[in-house]
Amino acid sequence: MAAAPLSLTARALRLLAQREHSRLELQRKLQRFVQPAAEQSAAEEGAAETAPSQRPAHADGAAPMPTAEELAAVLDKLEAKGFIQPERVAQSVLYRRAPKLGSQRVLQELRQKGLDEAIVRQAADTLRDTEHPRCWAVWQRKFGEVASTPQERARQMRFLASRGFAMEVIGKVVRGQAPHEDEAED
Repeated sequence: MAAAPLSLTARALRLLAQREHSRLELQRKLQRFVQPAAEQSAAEEGAAETAPSQRPAHADGAAPMPTAEELAAVLDKLEAKGFIQPERVAQSVLYRRAPKLGSQRVLQELRQKGLDEAIVRQAADTLRDTEHPRCWAVWQRKFGEVASTPQERARQMRFLASRGFAMEVIGKVVRGQAPHEDEAED
C-alpha cells in the first residue's frame, strides 16, 4: 500500500528543515502540488462551493489537490509561527555565498528570493566592507599570482567579474594589491 501524499505544511517543513527559505521560494517549490488556476476557476464556475472531495486528486488519486488559497494560508501560518523569517534567509545566504561571490551576485540572489529591499540594502552595507578581502581570497585560491600577460590578466578579471565582484576591487586584486595594503592607503 502506497503512503499518503504529504500535506503542504509537511512539504514546507521538510524544505525548511534543509535550509532557510523565503516565502516566495516556498511558494514556487510548492506550486506544483497545488491545483492549477485554470482547473480551479473551471471548478468554481461549475459549482458555487467546491467540496474537497470534488477537487482534482493527486496523480496517485489518494487525496484532493490543495488550492492556491490553501497554499497562501499554509505560508501565512508558517510565517506567523516564525518558520519563515526574511532576516534569517538573508543571514543564511550571506554566510553560505559571500565567501565565494561578490556583493553584486549575492544581492542578486537575495532579490531573486523575494526579500524586501530594506533587507537587501542592509546586506549590501554588510558586504561592502569585506568586498576586497573576499575577492582577494577567491583570487588567491584560483590564481595566486599576478598575471604576466594581458590575456591572463583579462582572464582573471573575467573570472572575478563573473563571481560578482566590483570592477574597482577586481583591478586592485589583479594588480596584486592585498587587502591590508588597501587599508593603509585610506
